Amino acid sequence: MTPEQARDKIDQLRKGLQQHNYNYYIKSEPTISDFEYDLMINELQALEKKHPQFDNENSPTRRIGSDLNREFESFLHRYPMLSLGNTYSREELSDFDQRVIKGIGAQVNYFCELKYDGVAVALTYKDGALDRALTRGDGTRGDDVTRNIRTIRSIPLQLQGSGYPAEFEIRGEVIFPTEEFARMNSERETNGEPAFANPRNAASGTLKMQNSSQVAMRPLDCLFYYIPGEQLLFQTQHESLKCAQDWGFKVPSYNRLVGSMEEVFEFIDRWEAERDQLPFDIDGVVIKVDSIHLQKQLGFTAKNPRWAISYKFRAEQALSRLNSIDFQVGRTGAVTPVANLDQVQLAGTTVKRASLHNADQIALLDIRRGDFVYVEKGGEIIPKIVGVAKEKRDPSSTPFQFITHCPECNTPLVRQEDEAAHYCPNVIGCPPQIKGRIEHFIGRKCMDINAAEATIDQLFREELVKNVADLYSLDYDAIVKLDRFAKKSAQNLIESIEASKQIPFPRVLFALGIRFVGETVAKKLAEAFLSLERLMEADIQDLEEVDEIGERIAESVISYFQDVRNQIMIRQLREHGLQFEMEPRPEKLSEKLIGKSFVISGIFENYSRDELKALIDQNGGKNSGSISKKTDYIVAGSNMGPSKYQKAQKLNIPILSEEEFLSMLS
Repeated sequence: MTPEQARDKIDQLRKGLQQHNYNYYIKSEPTISDFEYDLMINELQALEKKHPQFDNENSPTRRIGSDLNREFESFLHRYPMLSLGNTYSREELSDFDQRVIKGIGAQVNYFCELKYDGVAVALTYKDGALDRALTRGDGTRGDDVTRNIRTIRSIPLQLQGSGYPAEFEIRGEVIFPTEEFARMNSERETNGEPAFANPRNAASGTLKMQNSSQVAMRPLDCLFYYIPGEQLLFQTQHESLKCAQDWGFKVPSYNRLVGSMEEVFEFIDRWEAERDQLPFDIDGVVIKVDSIHLQKQLGFTAKNPRWAISYKFRAEQALSRLNSIDFQVGRTGAVTPVANLDQVQLAGTTVKRASLHNADQIALLDIRRGDFVYVEKGGEIIPKIVGVAKEKRDPSSTPFQFITHCPECNTPLVRQEDEAAHYCPNVIGCPPQIKGRIEHFIGRKCMDINAAEATIDQLFREELVKNVADLYSLDYDAIVKLDRFAKKSAQNLIESIEASKQIPFPRVLFALGIRFVGETVAKKLAEAFLSLERLMEADIQDLEEVDEIGERIAESVISYFQDVRNQIMIRQLREHGLQFEMEPRPEKLSEKLIGKSFVISGIFENYSRDELKALIDQNGGKNSGSISKKTDYIVAGSNMGPSKYQKAQKLNIPILSEEEFLSMLS
């Protein structure tokens, strides 16, 4: 291929991939399968590598990010990013309406939008290509996060259509979709990492990560809402967003043009009642004068536009007394402070405990024992302390001092420079860490040993089990003598432990509880190295060559296997007959399921759930652990969960029986 032919092919692939991104992420109407898309990306990457003279920073291949760590520069905003005036009062909304009418001399149309709860960004495009992305910063200057923004797949790197200005700015809100946030938090907890407090904080922290390849692995999204400047192109706010949508920007369809404050209140009432049905978090609505000519006529105050206001929903709060603070130690040694409160009713439930997250959060709110604190339910689920009623504070109270030693084993705590949590480094001798690792090891997605948390606690207290290898040395006579164990339950435990020796290598690797090695990472490592012996011999470079394995995971894996105590435990597990090897992944049987996503739920007659998942893999399909609008089919056996069934019905996802699924492969 000549350089000219390569350039033409590269241009063709880039344009095709940009169109497919638009179809998938903006229109939700994919026209090719994931497999075909991956083939195009791989071909483009190969051509770009071979012909670096045609490099382009807005190529679709840049979505994967970079492993380089760079400091963020700051730049002046082209247009100051002013905040909106906020109100929780409908009377103040009516006052806003009267001020607008007085300033204009007539009734106006308002454009109502949802107030996305994310991170504001300003994106500049030149000749249709993304040039720079800045955070809000202080409103005058913002940090340059362009390389991270390029990894967000719903943000166009090259615009669609025509008619856009040669250079212009558009503003949006970077968000974490709620379903993806819940999935990510679940994976973090499984991996022994602290969960994020809420989607907004997760989005903000992700956007400021130094390593853009890590950003690319998190499912951020961006919703657009405003084009400052260049407004001679548009007559109205709703027209500007229609153009933005035509150019490839993701503009939600929930907005509404209204002609009176009564209709504004109807819009507020609707979304205050239905906000939990949205796929992202909102904390209110924004009301804007629709006419851009009238916006200019009304102008700005020193801090806010006079033509727009935000109405914020009131989060349900309760005031309660903080009596004490406990500290919980997780299996990775992370120490989490938990507030003990006077019992209080909140969002229909009784709340007695609330998360305090970490030492930084306690210091930020200046929380002290005996304070009266405001409690909210973050995302309507997890109670959290959001403020202190300082007017009720005892004048003799003193600032809270975070503990310096582990509450369980008295080991001095450590805190890594780039982490918010404190850790107990006594991995081998700290009881909650030991029990936590054993509980993780026996879990359903790991070794699937039929033992309750209380059973593990009892075995640990009786010193029958000090690490996971000791489980395989238990005998019937020792167990049956314990409290609450009858002959049948003792025999069941022994049989369950024996059966776990057949669990395949990827799940055994996950069960070891290596920090940052979750279920998916364990599977990738197992398939790449095929045996624990080869994995233990791997160096940083070997590990980082595996798909989705970065420096942090690689260092954690090496550190785990370098620990002599872990080496001894692994040798014991090997002697007990656990599966530390696997056959190479079988070749694809067919491509009949390419582009299709499946969720397996329930109990089946002819195949296990793992066998059905393997069939999906071998025929080109994708397995998913949760139902979403991207799910194509649910394969359901008996005892399918009612919540999954209801969600499938709501999203109109076909539900297949075992026989119907197998017929797809025949």
